[in-house]
Amino acid sequence: MTSPLRPDRDAMGELFIWTDIDPAHETDFNRWYDREHMAERAAIPGFLWSRRYRASTGERPYLALYRTASLGVFESDAYRQAFGQQTAWSLENFGRMRNTSRRVMAVSPLGGVGTGGALALLRLGDTDTARRVAAQAGEALRTDGVLALRLLTPDPALSTPLPSEDAATRVLEPVLLIEGTSEAAAAEAARQLAHGAGLPADRVRTFQLLWDLRADDLRAAAGPADHP
Repeated sequence: MTSPLRPDRDAMGELFIWTDIDPAHETDFNRWYDREHMAERAAIPGFLWSRRYRASTGERPYLALYRTASLGVFESDAYRQAFGQQTAWSLENFGRMRNTSRRVMAVSPLGGVGTGGALALLRLGDTDTARRVAAQAGEALRTDGVLALRLLTPDPALSTPLPSEDAATRVLEPVLLIEGTSEAAAAEAARQLAHGAGLPADRVRTFQLLWDLRADDLRAAAGPADHP
């Protein structure tokens, strides 16, 4: 098997935001994501979908993922304009986030298809470990309830940190995402892969899908352009 890691700009991209939020502002944080930010990002040319997840326990319960056609989308004029001209509501919520990891990731599909109602995240530490874990992806796909696996590798130049993360001390590590029909199925596959790679069990987190928004859905909802 050739290396599954795709660091090139033609690889699919995924913006990865994993964060905690001040409980005093959690309602507004969710309202902002659901009423503004998800659609705002999905509408950028080159973005394919936006997804939100929440973990039932543990720190950093919120995970947002945004898929792009390529890593190069994050260097486009359209994305630079959106990133550089945030709304006041966005800036307010960015300032409320805690312990945030913002990464622009290259996506390496490892097998399977589909989006599950649950997602397992396995922090891999380094690229050597990522390659070892990727080589076992076929075994994980045989777990009942596991739908698909993908490897995300951070791009240091594109992964501009949000205010709550210190750029000097952050850890840029690859992660494995496992789509499952249940948290139990996704977690079991992640634990098996972690054990095989000698990783501690606390590297695994599971999330429930809150909602999924596709760019095509936005275009369909907008309808055909009006003509005079």
